[in-house]
Amino acid sequence: MGKQAETAEHQEMIARLKEVRAATIEAARRMTELARERGRIMEALLADGFSQADLARELGVTRQAIQKMIAVGAERRAN
Repeated sequence: MGKQAETAEHQEMIARLKEVRAATIEAARRMTELARERGRIMEALLADGFSQADLARELGVTRQAIQKMIAVGAERRAN
């Protein structure tokens, strides 16, 4: 048998927990959406002749990070 929120303080904490959970779910959804957009932009730039090194320089990351982003995007599209 589970514990019920007995005091006003507990009820407030439970309400805040629910708010944080909802915000976390929305943040995860938005992160996925932004990752897809990033992938589309990267693909377009690569198709226009930018190299992985060019993108890495512009984003301030390594070329290997760009390779991983591309690979993850391709894997998502395949599934």
